[in-house]
Amino acid sequence: MRRSDDLLGWGARLPSGPVPLLPAARAEAEVRSSGPSFRSTARQLPAAGGRAPGNDLLRPASAGGGLWMEASAPVRAWQGWRRARLRRSWVTPAAILLLLLSAFLERSSPSVEYFVRLRRGFRLTQETVKIVGSPYNPVSVYVMLHQKSPHVLCVTKRLRNAELIDPSFQWHGPKGKIVSENSTAQVTSTGSLVFQNFDESMSGVYTCFLEYKPTVEEIVKSLELKYIVYAFREPHFYYQFTVRYHAAPCNSIYNISFEKKLLQILSKLVLDLSCEISLLKSECHRVKMQRAGLQNELFFTFSISSLDTEKGPKPCTDHQCESSRRLSKAKTLIERFFNQQVEAIGRRSEPLPEIYYIEGTLQMVWINRCFPGYGMNVLKHPKCPECCVICSPGSFNPRDGTHCLQCNSSLVYGAKACV
Repeated sequence: MRRSDDLLGWGARLPSGPVPLLPAARAEAEVRSSGPSFRSTARQLPAAGGRAPGNDLLRPASAGGGLWMEASAPVRAWQGWRRARLRRSWVTPAAILLLLLSAFLERSSPSVEYFVRLRRGFRLTQETVKIVGSPYNPVSVYVMLHQKSPHVLCVTKRLRNAELIDPSFQWHGPKGKIVSENSTAQVTSTGSLVFQNFDESMSGVYTCFLEYKPTVEEIVKSLELKYIVYAFREPHFYYQFTVRYHAAPCNSIYNISFEKKLLQILSKLVLDLSCEISLLKSECHRVKMQRAGLQNELFFTFSISSLDTEKGPKPCTDHQCESSRRLSKAKTLIERFFNQQVEAIGRRSEPLPEIYYIEGTLQMVWINRCFPGYGMNVLKHPKCPECCVICSPGSFNPRDGTHCLQCNSSLVYGAKACV
């Protein structure tokens, strides 16, 4: 018997009323419930003599009851076909098409309820976010540098879903009135403010003036809403690692040659990941070992940082090339490189070379830094705790620090010096 016959045979055995929810149908119902889909028509059958509950959500079966699902329209179509076949009736292809068409029309009837459920991995983007104002306090808005902003609405949470008669909107920013023809800051027909290619100089206080009538008979009401718009950037993060090598005498030219060669090898190792390695410090010291004499050692400190896309030899264009991912891969390559050196030394039957890696001395640290003019402040910016937010007036950040420092004479956003 072919698979299609198996399916038809299963459909013929279905009763005309409620039918048991088989494992395959149950799995389908579970899959559908995990994403945007139709609401399942499964319902819990009561025990004998009981009354069917009104709620049709999936529930575990109780004693005497079972998990059931009404036969769907396509299944009923197959039932009719199978019954006709069992009665040895001759069914034409046109009749089959008519049955399937009626099943489709029944499924697409207006009475079907739609429940949109977001997938677990769904993430809101800047374009999907809409921010409402507050009549009591300014609302903070965070816009990533050189990106499009969320929609800043000129309404409160209460008025957002209310009917407004003859509304008028007017926006003012740090540089004065904002018109809809502005190329960088646009006001939509519904009064929303949207920034295109947000620049740090656009940070500041924005005020919306709203006038409207609650009803045709009432007088005009006015409302003033304030927003503080901040530019922010991702932290400038990198790895810093230290290693130690057994070395030649500290005044030997071989140590300098080895230093250049090591930096060259490490840089080539992470080149394809659009990362760069910098030598921060190199020192040679004489070290007294336990139960041994003095030996010379080289102390190296390196950093692994992500190149900007415009500087990198192979700019990344998809989400797999985020800075943190690339740095994580570079870290793995570096660790593997030094582990291989240990293995190679362990396999040597000859005496050790004069310069070699000392096992167990590799130490890596993850470091977060903000660019000058930006800083992190969890108390001031609780909605963006890990963002490097532009320094507000009265503060500055002169270097790659983590926080904005106080400066009462600073009157601009993004100050890099206290003047």
